[in-house]
Amino acid sequence: QVQLVESGGGLVQAGGSLRLSCAASGRTLSSYAMGWFRQAPGKEREFVAGTVWRGGNRYYADYADSIKGRFTIWRDNAKNAVYLQMNSLKPEDTAIYYCAAGLDIASMSRGDNWGQGTQVTVSS
Repeated sequence: QVQLVESGGGLVQAGGSLRLSCAASGRTLSSYAMGWFRQAPGKEREFVAGTVWRGGNRYYADYADSIKGRFTIWRDNAKNAVYLQMNSLKPEDTAIYYCAAGLDIASMSRGDNWGQGTQVTVSS
């Protein structure tokens, strides 16, 4: 069973930046997809960004349209970790952000490998 622990959330003004971190344990995830989802109050959880293994040492990153150009995802396999740099934050980015792992982005969404979440609040 994979354990995922997020950190780095907080309160920031619109236009500011935050970096989220997710540390994994229980399994080496270098050949898995890792990513971030978020859930705002009263809304369903949605995909934010993912980094997907393509074989060997190749990965590709995928992003939700709403955050493209503002957020960047990357992973450090030596630390079994994934990160999300969030720039130009908007009030609509306010949500609980969850780290996830799976075989691909779809399986991350359907699976049960989730962290406990970290709150991101963007004030206007």
